Amino acid sequence: MADRGRGGGRGARGGTGPTRGRGPQPSMDKPKREAILDLTKYVNERIRVKFAGGREVTGVLKGFDQLLNLVLDDVVEDLQNESEPSTRQLGLVVLRGPTITLLSPVDGLEEIANPFTQQEA
Repeated sequence: MADRGRGGGRGARGGTGPTRGRGPQPSMDKPKREAILDLTKYVNERIRVKFAGGREVTGVLKGFDQLLNLVLDDVVEDLQNESEPSTRQLGLVVLRGPTITLLSPVDGLEEIANPFTQQEA
């Protein structure tokens, strides 16, 4: 009992070793996370991307990663001015995944009438 509080002995805190300060180590490897979207079928295809701030761009998908960061080539930004819409050429760009709200292939894209608007009598 005389050793109590002196840091010696078996029950001492701050021990040495590989598990110091850590909880129990898992014995099994975690399964590999899969991407939510499979964008491989859209590589070298034109896609439209909308961002959280309202911007829209269209370009050819060249690459992507697990966080949905995109590399687009031949990018055209659609500018939404109050007077008239216009476009701006951007070239090769890298888009941050967290800011993307919508991805859409351009091929087969067509505008339809809004079915939720009220018909005027």
